[in-house]
Amino acid sequence: MGAQLRRIRGRIRSVTSTAKITRAQELIASSRVGRARDRAAAAEPYAREISRAVTVLVSHRMRMDHPLLDERPDASRVAVLLLTSDRGFAGGFNGNVLRQEQALSGLLEGQGKRPVHYVAGRKGVDWFRFRGRPVAGQWTGVSGAPDYATAAEIGRTLIEAFDTPTGEGGVGEVHVVYTRFVSMLAQRVTVTRILPLVVEEELARSWPEGRAPLLAPYEFDPSPEEILDRLLRTYVRSRLWHMLLSSAASEHAARRAAMMAATENAHELIERLTREANEARQAEITTEISEIVGGAEALRHS
Repeated sequence: MGAQLRRIRGRIRSVTSTAKITRAQELIASSRVGRARDRAAAAEPYAREISRAVTVLVSHRMRMDHPLLDERPDASRVAVLLLTSDRGFAGGFNGNVLRQEQALSGLLEGQGKRPVHYVAGRKGVDWFRFRGRPVAGQWTGVSGAPDYATAAEIGRTLIEAFDTPTGEGGVGEVHVVYTRFVSMLAQRVTVTRILPLVVEEELARSWPEGRAPLLAPYEFDPSPEEILDRLLRTYVRSRLWHMLLSSAASEHAARRAAMMAATENAHELIERLTREANEARQAEITTEISEIVGGAEALRHS
């Protein structure tokens, strides 16, 4: 009976230590998710202003002939960028992204397209390496706190692949699989096509009876074509930057929820083990009392 009690008490000490670790991870994630959420919110006005600048160019009847707007017929190779985390303890955060990637790859292959994978985050890189699947590009070490330099590097890599003909190793489309931050309790895995871009003239929808309003006399320096090229490339990088920030906020929120659940489970297990220890101790005391009474009776009758 004593051995059983020692075993239960050892498990209680082990689970208590685990609960301390998960509680610390929960507090760290709680402190980081707020900053990540604020960074994602702060990036939205920048992307919105770039969208407005592109709309201005469209509204001035520019000839929209640009490689990034090319709905090319040759999409036999398609780039798929996955945004995963560098660290674990995030519940189903990475698993949900990887499952969505598998579904997307199956859909693309069914359309006769070959997916070419780019991965951000050590967990995603390890998943592909373990299965012997190649990746065309990888970035690690910044999932929890991404920087714009990494977003710009990813953007340049994907734009270069898109600018290259598929027959020469390029791609005809670029899709991103990431987790969009909705709230502390809700994060949604999202698939977004970022190339080729689709630009719509929002102003035209509000024109009554098809009559266009007078446009402001804009002058472009340098040329509108050069401005459009710079804006579209910056627009792609800004979208990737916002996706990285949203994914980081989602990662911290998912880790906070997972660690909170783990801490609660540890406390429930400690309570159950404590009851078992008390029952074992009571049984041990009862056995000892029975032995004492039995010995006294034996002495009295001897």
